[in-house]
Amino acid sequence: MADLEASTESAGVSRDDGAGDGPLVVNLHDPVARDAVLTGSKAAALSQAAAAGLDTLPGVVLTTAYSAVVDGGTQRGDHPALREAFAMAEGTRIPLVARSSSVLEDTAGSSMAGQFDSVIGISGFDDFVRAVQSVLDSRMRTGLDNSPIAVLVQPLLEPRYGGVLFGIDPVSGRTDRRVVAAMDGAPGPLVSGEVDGSRYQLDSRGKVLSFAQGDGPEIPARDLRRLVALSNDVVRAFGRPQDVEWAIGADGRLWLLQSRPVTTEIRGVPQGPVFGPGPIAETFPEPLAELEHDLWVPPLRDAVRDAVVLAGMVTRKQAEASEVIISVGGQVAIDLRLAGETKPKLTLGQKLIPRHAVRRVHGAWQTGRLRAAMPTLAERLLDRVDADLEAVPALSELSGRQLVALFHRGHVVLRALHAHEILMGMLTDTGGNRMTGASVALRVLAEARQEGLTDQEVLEASPIVLALTPPRVAPRPELPEEAALMHLGRDEESGNDHGILREALRLRVRWVQELTGRAAYELGVRLTEAGDLVEPDMIRHMTLDHVEAVFTKRAVVVPALVQTHLHKFGAPLPAMFQLSDRGKVIPVQGDHEVSGGTGAGGGAGRGRVTYDATDPPRGSVLVTTTLTPGLGPLLTRLNGIVAETGSVLSHLAILAREAGVPTVVGYANAVQDLPEGAEVIVDGETGHVTFLAEETSS
Repeated sequence: MADLEASTESAGVSRDDGAGDGPLVVNLHDPVARDAVLTGSKAAALSQAAAAGLDTLPGVVLTTAYSAVVDGGTQRGDHPALREAFAMAEGTRIPLVARSSSVLEDTAGSSMAGQFDSVIGISGFDDFVRAVQSVLDSRMRTGLDNSPIAVLVQPLLEPRYGGVLFGIDPVSGRTDRRVVAAMDGAPGPLVSGEVDGSRYQLDSRGKVLSFAQGDGPEIPARDLRRLVALSNDVVRAFGRPQDVEWAIGADGRLWLLQSRPVTTEIRGVPQGPVFGPGPIAETFPEPLAELEHDLWVPPLRDAVRDAVVLAGMVTRKQAEASEVIISVGGQVAIDLRLAGETKPKLTLGQKLIPRHAVRRVHGAWQTGRLRAAMPTLAERLLDRVDADLEAVPALSELSGRQLVALFHRGHVVLRALHAHEILMGMLTDTGGNRMTGASVALRVLAEARQEGLTDQEVLEASPIVLALTPPRVAPRPELPEEAALMHLGRDEESGNDHGILREALRLRVRWVQELTGRAAYELGVRLTEAGDLVEPDMIRHMTLDHVEAVFTKRAVVVPALVQTHLHKFGAPLPAMFQLSDRGKVIPVQGDHEVSGGTGAGGGAGRGRVTYDATDPPRGSVLVTTTLTPGLGPLLTRLNGIVAETGSVLSHLAILAREAGVPTVVGYANAVQDLPEGAEVIVDGETGHVTFLAEETSS
């Protein structure tokens, strides 16, 4: 051991071939070994860990300078550097292990795990020469024949057990989770995938959250806590979570064998409410740009707060403590507790203390009065909104200030409409909500197309068809290209007066969104004509405050800055998630989300999975992230729908049931679990999705 503890600056063989400076052999504990360009990422990381006081095995490195000499054609078999390295390593313990340490592996961007050779059980110089050559030659498998690579040589450890330790959850990216995989003996077969081992998910204190036995050992709680402590020490040494190979020797000593950056996105610790797009996916089926968010999300947020407080679901303080509705990469989601999708767990004290019971009784009394008044209040609001919409002149006749004022008036009207619609759904019997604006709109559009009307003529004659389009700042909406007549039942069987009132409120919401969206585009046209914008559509990617500042000449548009926002929408959101302390999305597994989702009706159907929501093949099963009104015209060609989010009471789910299309909603990770082209059976009653075995020809 003593030989490897000494510095090799004076003893190491230096390059003398004119190809550059740098020792060919270094001790792992030498400060120069921390230079990843010289010793490769693996060896440099171990050297850094040793310098931080972590228990690492001693070692010697044949550096990238040595591999450069060999690649240059120098004789390999008896090079002085080989003799020196073996002599230094032999002083520790026989047998030895030779491992790759490429500058390309074990980096934050790429681990290249298992791409290069490791040779175990080296017991003599000839074995040593062959092992070094094997590591160098393994570059050819990767197509990196002459890439810089070092060879790390260490004593062979025969541990009681070993494994892998992730400093974060490698799937969710949660930094308050640790994942440990273990096997008896050295961890090589586990790392290479030959065995599964036992698997633990731990919290940041070492408490076991889940355990799968596999073919590995049960690790004592004391050692699990030591592993968590090691993960924390590694973060302090490297500044970020690491993927660590570890081993516990026969003497109980915990060794760090390898450390590399975790390539999973570090998302942090989840906190705050559980959000999900499902309850508002119909309202905002597509990502919103900045101005669209400012026009339409704040009034919905205020309305939800008003409604849940009036309905007695939460206190005003509780409602104001939540963001209620958030936007992540343009995708909109709502606090699922306030949406009534999840229920908080009450403590025993909350269940028993009288003041909570008194509050519930008082809330029930208030709710009863409000329930009785809701239909009348809704009818009055509908009358006022219709009168206001009727009074709005052509947008071309409005001044710029009047267009801006229309935005703010739209906030007020949308807040009232949303609140009344939510309360109607919460407090009244809407008759199963079977009749929807989308179903009527689909029938109207199909009939208009049969009569040969243009889309503009349809929009002017029957604005109800807007229920089939998402809100957007644009000169006009784009109606679905396909619209087929379906049997949707008799209107008198489709709902009651309360259900009709609720749908009427929803339609007015869409009409007001359309009005303010067109007004915003009109203002974009005028700002473009004035030279303030490059093109009208750019206004979508400005905040409302920015638009007003530019309009009033208090600010100017920097096109390059606005351009950075274009097409920056994020990936679809999970059905349930929390935001972390880093503002990252962390999926939450719902109690019902094991396999499959919630049946939304429509019977059972069979077909091949498609992700194409624009032109799906006939007879296919559409697997999508969320249900949107634009899917309505495609129902007649589908044998089933599976959505990661959504409600059984959503418009599209209702349409699908009426059209006899089996539908499953709330199937977490459906797009990931159900590969395109696979043949499946969708059961709209149970929510199960079953794979069918491929038939083989005889």
